[in-house]
Amino acid sequence: MTLTDPVIIGALSPSRAGDFMTCPLLYRFRVVDQLPERPSPAAVRGTVVHAVLERLYDLPAPARSVQAALELLEPQWLRLLDEEPQYAEMFADDAERAEWLAQARSMLERYFTLEDPTRLEPAERELYVEAVLEGGLMLRGYVDRLDVAPSGEVRVVDYKTGSAPGPDFEAKALFQMKFYALVLWRLRGEVPRLLQLVYLGGKGEVLRYAPDEADLLATERKVRALWEAIERALQSGEWRARRSRLCDWCDHQALCPEFGGTPPPVPAREPGDTVRRNRRAATDEL
Repeated sequence: MTLTDPVIIGALSPSRAGDFMTCPLLYRFRVVDQLPERPSPAAVRGTVVHAVLERLYDLPAPARSVQAALELLEPQWLRLLDEEPQYAEMFADDAERAEWLAQARSMLERYFTLEDPTRLEPAERELYVEAVLEGGLMLRGYVDRLDVAPSGEVRVVDYKTGSAPGPDFEAKALFQMKFYALVLWRLRGEVPRLLQLVYLGGKGEVLRYAPDEADLLATERKVRALWEAIERALQSGEWRARRSRLCDWCDHQALCPEFGGTPPPVPAREPGDTVRRNRRAATDEL
């Protein structure tokens, strides 16, 4: 680290920020305890569909057809399976796996009803971004797609393989996008023109939002407050469980007080370890 490098007090991604907002104990299980979780068929399907859409744009624009996308599906699934062989155990039998792949095909077909990839030339795909806020908190994450207009205006695009949220949950869905917009603003000095969520589940919908500086300043205040709450939990060892509908999909119910469980002891930490002060430590989520 050079004298000009910022002092990093920790790092936060939109996923981990979302975990803490959903349930502080879930954040602890995933980040502090690093407990293993079973692969979710829905999450793995999302990974495969994302990979197909990323590679679709490797093709020349006229070749970006529904058929081309479908032909990419099996190779991307096999590639992922080669990297993570345990994913084969998600299915009870061949029929269940075939249904899973059929749902992925439906999502890819639906994508073409929402966007025309022959008319798009993304500036970036699966772009890793990071920025350090004043005070040393690093924000980071992967942006699915970044489109840049000839005028220089930026559109941030994220693919979702679930259904679009109802009006009461749109703000939560947009938090991730505002998080990315904040990082890009701090990196490039310009607020992205448009945030776009492409939902491939259900009927297929596109949620668009045009942020301004006030939005992103509010997001920055929220992120700072989240980090302060995480640091308090790290110092006190108190990680509150928060029950919600998402508990139905949680792997850690047996350890959760909301379901009669007892969390394991918090892993021992070296003195001062709750505040890590170098860039290398920022590869962790703490």
